[in-house]
Amino acid sequence: MFNGTMMQYFEYSLPCGCKLWNEIYDEAEQLAEAGITAVWLPPAFKGMDGQSDVGYSIYDLYDLGEFYQKGSRETKYGDKEEYIQAIEGLRACNIQVYGDIVLNHKMGADFTEKIHCQEVQQYNRNKVIGEEKVISGWTGFEFAGRNNKYSDFKWDYRCFTAVDYDEYYKRNSIYKFKGKKWSIDVDDENGNYDYLMGCNIDFANEDVLKELDRWGKWYLSITGIDGVRLDAIKHISADFYKKWIADMREYTGKELFAVGEYWHGDVAVLLRYLEKVGGVMSLFDVPLHYNFYNASHNCNYDMRNIFKGTLVEQNEVKAVTFVDNHDTEKGASLESPVAQWFKLIAYGLILLRKAGYPCIFYGDYYAGENDDDGVSEGLKKLLSVRKMLAYGEEREYFDDSNIVGWTRAGIPEIENSGIAVIISNKGDGYKDMYVGERFGGKVFVDMMGKRAEEVKINKNGIGRFYVGDKSISVWALKEKRYS
Repeated sequence: MFNGTMMQYFEYSLPCGCKLWNEIYDEAEQLAEAGITAVWLPPAFKGMDGQSDVGYSIYDLYDLGEFYQKGSRETKYGDKEEYIQAIEGLRACNIQVYGDIVLNHKMGADFTEKIHCQEVQQYNRNKVIGEEKVISGWTGFEFAGRNNKYSDFKWDYRCFTAVDYDEYYKRNSIYKFKGKKWSIDVDDENGNYDYLMGCNIDFANEDVLKELDRWGKWYLSITGIDGVRLDAIKHISADFYKKWIADMREYTGKELFAVGEYWHGDVAVLLRYLEKVGGVMSLFDVPLHYNFYNASHNCNYDMRNIFKGTLVEQNEVKAVTFVDNHDTEKGASLESPVAQWFKLIAYGLILLRKAGYPCIFYGDYYAGENDDDGVSEGLKKLLSVRKMLAYGEEREYFDDSNIVGWTRAGIPEIENSGIAVIISNKGDGYKDMYVGERFGGKVFVDMMGKRAEEVKINKNGIGRFYVGDKSISVWALKEKRYS
């Protein structure tokens, strides 16, 4: 029996030529030992900015760092051979690999085309501005450097519904192509949020659908990955992913874990999307992230509400819980970083409870020299506790606005497993919590090293567990303490 934990193995600030594929190959054994059971790798495809592209400005999905295109052969993270080696190295250590799939848009076209279109409003994409016009749009993709290897499909304006730049007048706007319609089963922000950026892929085009089916089967065959992280799904037809995921699972014969990035703070919206796609994927728990963000910037936050209105509260089986990611960092597109002092509290809330599938962030695990709050060291301690001790029945003590806690009773299969967790967002304190009669007379200590007390469990299985101001303490049997 083992508690699964995902890790997002990248951040935006990684330098060009960082050789991430080689790094993760070298780190695979250590990650497995730390308790990581799955890794989400960044997009491995050639982006419009070549070796300096993070991976989300997709140019050629078939170029995994194999062809000289966009000024480089390698992607930001390495070449195709290193990518495949990294996947094989992770899987050899019993770590599943999830690929980051970006199908919403393409960028960095090779040539312009004259396109009849109508301009639409930025904040109401259903409202047309002015008369029909002809623009010069960057919509032609020929992939000369790949020279038809793997696929001879060429993308042109017919494969897209809109673009955001007119080369004639050097002007940015949203230009919807004549005869095209927005997908109806997308998010309703801005009236209709089909369009996000670049050349917006037309999921009503049968030739496009066939090509994406061919590409998906090629990519899964050549990489052997175990699952996918799906980018920007609020902008893509729900019907597309409902079918595409099912088809890919049938093709591979694998369970093929899938998690979608539907960035919305309202859990009702996430639940509706899950229903639309027939539950073929999990979703990142964005509402929980925002609860963490709000709690970390307000010491008067009522900790009894930390899970209120979240996906893990409403549908724990489909919730991938997280604290921060590449998009929430300072300066990123969805900037909402959880304050450093609260990060270990937040990680405790996702790693040491039963519900949800937790995902930790590269930037926190490898926090570096500026980690004054000890996030990296503390996170590794929490991972160790999750791996070794965080099992069994859960009892909640969410009965105070500032100090909350819970216990895990442990299981017979893992000797001496069981923990008591106590968290404070304001002030020192304690809670009397039940861990089980089998611990009667035994001594618990704080695995996080925050508290020096030793807690003796009484004959009724109850101990008085302590916590410091703005802190988390994790109590377990003294003989289980790790160095």
